Amino acid sequence: MTRVAICGASGYTGIELLRILANHPKVKVSAATSEKSAGRKVTALFPHLDSFDKLVYEPMDREKLLKKADLFFLALPHGASQEAVDFFFRNNKAVIDLSADYRISDRKTYEQWYGLPHTRAAALKAAVYGLPEIYRAKIRKARLIANPGCYPTSAILGLMPALKNRIVEPLSIIIDSKSGTTGAGRKADLSVSFCEVNEGFKAYGIGMHRHTPEIEQELSGLAKKKITVNFTPHLLPVDRGILTTIYAPLRKKVTQEQVLEAYKQAYKSEPFVRVLESGVYPNIKNVRGTNFCHIGVKLVERTNTLIIVSAIDNLVKGASGQAVHNMNLMLGFEETEGLRNLALFP
Repeated sequence: MTRVAICGASGYTGIELLRILANHPKVKVSAATSEKSAGRKVTALFPHLDSFDKLVYEPMDREKLLKKADLFFLALPHGASQEAVDFFFRNNKAVIDLSADYRISDRKTYEQWYGLPHTRAAALKAAVYGLPEIYRAKIRKARLIANPGCYPTSAILGLMPALKNRIVEPLSIIIDSKSGTTGAGRKADLSVSFCEVNEGFKAYGIGMHRHTPEIEQELSGLAKKKITVNFTPHLLPVDRGILTTIYAPLRKKVTQEQVLEAYKQAYKSEPFVRVLESGVYPNIKNVRGTNFCHIGVKLVERTNTLIIVSAIDNLVKGASGQAVHNMNLMLGFEETEGLRNLALFP
C-alpha cells in the first residue's frame, strides 16, 4: 500500500480527497493536516467519512510528515503551497499541488495575477500541468504535478479538439462559465452564504479572474500561438458543478457531423470524457460526484460559430478526482482506480 498524506484536509477539496481515497484499494491515507482542527478526529467533523474513524487531524509539521507518507496532496490556499510543495519535492517525495502556485509556468505572469511573489523557481520549472488528456506521458514521469483549476479544466477540454483540428479561429474565443458555491472554498464569507446565493445568479471577476492566464497558457500551447480569451465566471446557487459555454468563430467550412466526429476521435480513448450526440447537451446533474467531463457541440451556420458546452463536478474532475487520476498515473496504477463511481441522481 502506498502511503499518502493530505495537507489541508478539512477544506472542500481535502474532504473530497478523503471520500475518493476511502475506496482506493492501493493507497492508505496515513496523515491529514488541518491547523484549525488539529487534535480532532476526521469523523468528529465529517461523519460521512466513517472509513477514517481512527484518523486524527494534525498540524502541518513538515519534518514529521516526511516520515509518514510517500506522496503528498497539497490542498492549501494559493501562496501557502509554495514553500510546502518545494520542501516535499526537494526531499524526494511525489507531490500533487491543488493550488494555483505551480500551474502558471511564467513566474511574472503568476505574480501579476495573484499579487504574490513566486520564490521557488526550481520546483516551478519541474512542475507538470496535470491534465491527463493532454499530458499523460509527462505525468507518468513526474514527481511534481500542478493540478489544474476547475474552470480551466472545463474550458480546455471543451476547446482542445477544435483547436488541434484548426476548426475555430483562436483569437476571438468567449468562455462563459457557471460554478457552484463550493468553488469559493470552505470558509466564512458573506458573499457565498446561503441567503446571499440562494435564488440568485451573478457574474464576478469579469475580465480579471485568476484562472484566465492558466486558460490562455494551455490554449496557446494547443493552438501553437498566443491566445487571449474573454472569460467570465458566474456563481450558481448550487453546491457543486461547472457548466461552461464556449463561443468560437469557425476557421473553415465544416459540418456538424464533421465537428462531432473530430471530438469523438479526440476523446475515444479517454476514460473520463464523454462526447454527447448531436442535439444533446451537458447538465451538471449528470456529472455530480464523478470524475467525468461531458461535452456537447453545436455548429451554428447562421453566425459561423461553434458553440461548445462542457460540464464537470468542480470538486472532482475540477480538483480532487483529477488529483487522484494524476496520482494513479504517477504511481503506475490503473488510471481509473478509485474513480469509477457514477453520478448521484437526482
